[in-house]
Amino acid sequence: MKKILFTLACITIAASSLLMASGQKEATVDTSKSDELVVWLWDMGFNGATMQKAAEIYKEDHPEFNLVIEDQGDWNTLQTKLTTIASSGKLDSLPDILLIQDNAFQKNYMSFPEVFTDLSNTNIDYTQFASGKTGYSVIDGKNYGVPFDNGAVIFGYRTDILAKAGYTIDDFTDITWSQWLKQARVVLEKTGKPLLSAQAGSSDIINMMLQSAGASLFNTDGSPNIVNNDVLYKVAETYMQMLDDGTCIEATDWSGYTNSFSSGAVAGTMTGCWIAATIQGATDQAGKWKITNMPSLDGIPTATNYSNNGGSSWAVTSACKNVDLAADFFAMTFGSSMELYDAVAQNGVLGTYLPSANSSVYSQPNEFFSGQPIMSIITEFAGKVPAIEGGAYYYDARDAVCTAITQIQSGAVAKEAFQDAQDTVNFMMGN
Repeated sequence: MKKILFTLACITIAASSLLMASGQKEATVDTSKSDELVVWLWDMGFNGATMQKAAEIYKEDHPEFNLVIEDQGDWNTLQTKLTTIASSGKLDSLPDILLIQDNAFQKNYMSFPEVFTDLSNTNIDYTQFASGKTGYSVIDGKNYGVPFDNGAVIFGYRTDILAKAGYTIDDFTDITWSQWLKQARVVLEKTGKPLLSAQAGSSDIINMMLQSAGASLFNTDGSPNIVNNDVLYKVAETYMQMLDDGTCIEATDWSGYTNSFSSGAVAGTMTGCWIAATIQGATDQAGKWKITNMPSLDGIPTATNYSNNGGSSWAVTSACKNVDLAADFFAMTFGSSMELYDAVAQNGVLGTYLPSANSSVYSQPNEFFSGQPIMSIITEFAGKVPAIEGGAYYYDARDAVCTAITQIQSGAVAKEAFQDAQDTVNFMMGN
C-alpha cells in the first residue's frame, strides 16, 4: 500500500505538559548497558524521518543516546531478512528495533516468538493509543509492539458534485450503507458520477467494511471464520449491490484507481487516511473536497462507521542490548511526545496517539479540504475503530476472500466460494 506525503504546518508544543496530563513517568534506564539502538525500517522519507525526529527529541534529555537507522528499502526486503535470520536461529544478527506491517505482526510472532520482547510491563502507556491499532500487536494479552502510523478509514467526497445532486457532506455522515446506496444512485443519475471506485482483485473495501462491524476472518482461537461469517455475507451482498448499481466501479490497477478520482471521473474514495495526499495531488480540485466517516452495515448490531486500512508498528527484538532504554525511548517519544507528532505532521505522518487530536497543529484547517481540520478528524476516527482478531494468516485469508469475491462476481454461489476460501486458509495453516 502506498504512503504518500501531504504537507501541513508544524507548531511545536512542549512535551512536558503532556507528560503531566497523561501521567507518564520517566523510567530509570540502566546506563551501564549500551546507549545505542539500531533500527531496521523502510521508507526514509516517512518512517525514517519520524525515527530521526524521535531520536533528536529523546537525545535532548539523554545526550549519550544514539540511534542508528538502517534502511531496508521496502517491507518485503525487511520481512525476507527477518525470516532468514529467525529461521537460522542467529538472533544476534537482528537489530534492537524492527518496523513491522500491522497485518503481518501476528504471523511473525507465531512463526518466531523468540524474536519479540514483551513490553507490557514497561512505562509505555498503551491507553494513550487507539485500541484498534494497539490490537494488531497484542498476543495473549501482552503488548509486543508500539503503535505508529494511522490507517483510519476516511470517505472523501467531491462536495461540488454532491451539491449538483442536492446533497451536502452531512447527508453522508453517520449513515448506513443502504442510505449510501440510495443517495449514490441519485448522484449517479443526476451527475453521471459514481461515488466510489475500487481496485479489481483487491479485498481492501471488503476488509474495511468487515472491521467496521468489529468482525474478522478469524475466530478468537485463530481458526478461520469465513464460510459461517454472517457479517462477511452482508459485506459481499452490499459490495455486489454497489457494483450492480454502478455506484462503485472497479479499476484494473492501483494507478487506475487513484486516477479515477483524481481525474474527476469518480466523485469519492474510501480507504486509509494516507490517501488524503493523493487526493490533494489534484490541485485544481482544491476546496471541492471534504472527508467524513464511512457508512455502517445495516442490520448488524456491532456495526460502526469506523475502520482501518494499513499501518505499521515498532517491535523490540530479543537481540536488543538494552530493553530498558528501548522501552523508555518509545515511552518518551511515540508514547507521550506531542512535540514529535506535531513535528512530523509536516511529512504527512499521522499517528494513533489519541491526545494528538487536540494538538494545535492537528487542529489547523486544511484549505484543500474546504477548511476541515482533517488531522484532528482522522485521529478522532482512529479512536473509534473496533479492535478485531487480526489472525496470524491475515494475508492468506485476505487473498482467499478476494478470490471468492471474484468468483461470486462471476456467478458462483457465495457459500461455495467462501467454503473454498476457508479450505484454502486451513490448508495454508496446515489444518
